[in-house]
Amino acid sequence: MIFPLEELIEYDQNMYEITVAASRRSYQLSMIKDEDIEYYDGKVVSLSARQVFTQEVEFRLDSE
Repeated sequence: MIFPLEELIEYDQNMYEITVAASRRSYQLSMIKDEDIEYYDGKVVSLSARQVFTQEVEFRLDSE
């Protein structure tokens, strides 16, 4: 699975929050040069979106 389309369609929460979470995870993956990036043909955003949507990586909101 390159991009979690099924999870995206079924997602019923705040789309902005999960988009920001995936974007920040993409940055983390590219900075640490995660080995999974090669498996996804260098598609960091697809990898991070899959991790966030499948809850392999969790995110939380910090209140100010």
